[in-house]
Amino acid sequence: MYWNANAFHRSYIEMEKQFKVFVYGEGELPLFHNGPCKSIYSMEGNFIHELEVNKQFRTLDPDKAYVYFLPFSVTMLVKYVYVPNSHDFGPIKQTVRDYASLISTKYPFWNRSLAADHFMVACHDWGPEVSKSNDYLGRNSIRVLCNANTSEGFNPSKDVSFPEINLPNGNTHGLIGGPSPRVRTVLAFFAGGLHGPIRPLLLELWENKDQDMMVHQYLPKGVDYYKMMRKSKFCLCPSGFEVASPRVVEAIYTGCVPVLISDHYVAPFGDALNWKSFSVEVSVNDIPNLKRILMSISTSHYLRMQRRLIQVRKHFEFNSPPKRFDVFHMILHSIWLRRLNVRVHDGLPT
Repeated sequence: MYWNANAFHRSYIEMEKQFKVFVYGEGELPLFHNGPCKSIYSMEGNFIHELEVNKQFRTLDPDKAYVYFLPFSVTMLVKYVYVPNSHDFGPIKQTVRDYASLISTKYPFWNRSLAADHFMVACHDWGPEVSKSNDYLGRNSIRVLCNANTSEGFNPSKDVSFPEINLPNGNTHGLIGGPSPRVRTVLAFFAGGLHGPIRPLLLELWENKDQDMMVHQYLPKGVDYYKMMRKSKFCLCPSGFEVASPRVVEAIYTGCVPVLISDHYVAPFGDALNWKSFSVEVSVNDIPNLKRILMSISTSHYLRMQRRLIQVRKHFEFNSPPKRFDVFHMILHSIWLRRLNVRVHDGLPT
């Protein structure tokens, strides 16, 4: 389940000892130092909040920091700055551009590294587009994005894949846990809207076609979404309009082995976790062969995958306050690893 468990634990402990984050204090509510703590964008607000109140990793002395956090929320920019149906990113980009100009004028750190030791977070689909507001922000900074799409410029060597976690009530109460594999009677399950190019194909080929493949656009009346996940061996996680899907973490929470159906998606925490050991990756072209692919997985192999899934689940759990090895710490660990690739020499990153 880990590429190298010993190496991961060593780097994690090193992060705990050394890593310090400076949060820029500039910017006012509701666009800055704020974000949604519920819904599929919940990790934006929760991460901002947990970092700002954190006493272990946050430093108030910028000279002691390894990285510098830009505490704006893309979701809040969309809510308060974007003009609905205008298709105009201009006002949002200007806000971020002005913010970058402010901190680069007031502090030396942005110009010293050309933003290579700075980071932003965004779970909104428009995160990558907003990052292009400033050339250095888009090209050099560590972008922590749910929309981790390599076909749209996501660079795994410097950017971080941000897990999309749907918290309807702002916490994980009732979301985590599921029965043993012995009582999971459904081979594969999916329910969701026709968003993007992949799901229509999935529904066309599998909806109401096979009793083992419970694929729905709308769940039948009286059928509970999370109960279906807990009854299923595999949970299908096709991309929507963008590559990220909250179903991946929902599947992990409920002990249902996720089936990633996406092209160009970089799964979270891939530096530490070997996703092939606890999930199934299926290309879009192989959607017609879904059942054959899943049926070809032996019972013993499936049981190993499901056991590893339960073991890695702690890395995706949201806690407030955070706990060691949980999703907050894993995000910081991913940022820490990318910061190690940045060398500032004579005022420029090398």
